[in-house]
Amino acid sequence: MSRLPDFRLETYFSKWEFNTKYNLCASDSESLSFKELLEISREEDKSMLDKMSFGYTETYGNLKLRKIIASLYEESSYKDILTFSGAEEGIYIAMKSILDKDDHAIVIAPNYQSAQTLPQSICDVTVLNLNPDEDWNLNIDDLIDSIKKNTKLISINFPHNPTGKIISKSEQKEIINICRENNIYLFSDEIYRMMERDISKRLPQVSDLYEKGISLNGMSKSYGMPGIRMGWVNSKDHKLLDIMERTKHYLSICNSAPNEILTIMALNSRDKILERTNSIIGKNLKELNKFFDEYKNLFSWNEPDGGCIAYPKYLGSDGVENFCENLIKENSVLLLPSSVYLSVNKKGPQNHFRIGFGRKNMISSLRELEKFVNKNYSF
Repeated sequence: MSRLPDFRLETYFSKWEFNTKYNLCASDSESLSFKELLEISREEDKSMLDKMSFGYTETYGNLKLRKIIASLYEESSYKDILTFSGAEEGIYIAMKSILDKDDHAIVIAPNYQSAQTLPQSICDVTVLNLNPDEDWNLNIDDLIDSIKKNTKLISINFPHNPTGKIISKSEQKEIINICRENNIYLFSDEIYRMMERDISKRLPQVSDLYEKGISLNGMSKSYGMPGIRMGWVNSKDHKLLDIMERTKHYLSICNSAPNEILTIMALNSRDKILERTNSIIGKNLKELNKFFDEYKNLFSWNEPDGGCIAYPKYLGSDGVENFCENLIKENSVLLLPSSVYLSVNKKGPQNHFRIGFGRKNMISSLRELEKFVNKNYSF
């Protein structure tokens, strides 16, 4: 395994996330406070905090937690669940456990950088870009043409980061059939699930449909608890889960005991949390749609299918890099330019930027963006 390249996306956030007043590209939903969690949690769940110790926990994860997570899937058992200190650890361990130097992987892009750089550090990778000129559609024929004799894994992510795209259920079924026919693992990052605009577009979880499917999820996005650092995978391939569990011994070893209990509390109250999340998103999207409609000469925008982020295109002649840099300098508003994604995806779409709309303060951030645009651009 070669040395991993600089994680450009996280490096960019390390520089700016806490040094700008308005974060308008956050990838998560409004964070839940400890007080809010206590207010909505069941008494029997809260009582676990009093009995909690700070000892080591099971590497696979707290049994009660794994059973609750399994209930989020169809006909799933706690034996299908392996938990992690954040979904990012799950991505790392899955790639390390599945791929070897003689293998080939196919990765959908643009994407969260580690989804591409981790497999690239192990083996040959083909990157398939979603098409911005066709509503970010995935070309299934291109996917089929990319398969090689040694293709071992296809990695997808819907609702998609950063575009919010959701493929159709029939397309998802096609991808699964392709994987089954070629004996390929299908790694499915489903971290933005449960934030769909139209519930009828909500995709089934891959691990419910395919024996070599691995579904990744966690508490960071839909549940508004990124600081909990809790993620998991669901898979019917228990042999693979055992390999992944042994890889975890080299990393976190086990999860934080308090965080496991807090996750149990949250998942048992998930309906209230998800209602809160989607209510905030709904209000914010109304304002975003108004904004982009007013400034359509400067931006190309389509409301995303799901998630709490989108990837509009900047149409100004000065380029998105200058736009984002000047926006930080003048109004302390942070957007994520496409160069961060292009650092590993050279042929990806350019002059786009990631915007986030899952947080309560998005509207005040948007007003600052509006001030900047009105001051610097004439229409």
